[in-house]
Amino acid sequence: MTVGGDDGSGEETAPADESEADTAPAEEFDPDPERVEFLREVADDVRGETSERKQLANILYRTSDLYDEGEETTPEEIVRNVKFILEVNDRGGLGR
Repeated sequence: MTVGGDDGSGEETAPADESEADTAPAEEFDPDPERVEFLREVADDVRGETSERKQLANILYRTSDLYDEGEETTPEEIVRNVKFILEVNDRGGLGR
């Protein structure tokens, strides 16, 4: 069985052009103010004095940007940002 759409044969088929898969709408990231508020509330609850708590809160807050109508971001940008947050923490902070 291949991946892609259903050609009616009971097997999934690959898209005729790989760019079709790239242009599919990302419905799961449509603006959702309630989800933004929820994620940011959780981030505020998690945030604390330890670097791990601050780090997790920052990741949650950044993830909420996916659903914020006023933000223009992609999952790839968030992954890069999260990696940066983790690397800064490993180095001991921005000042080092």
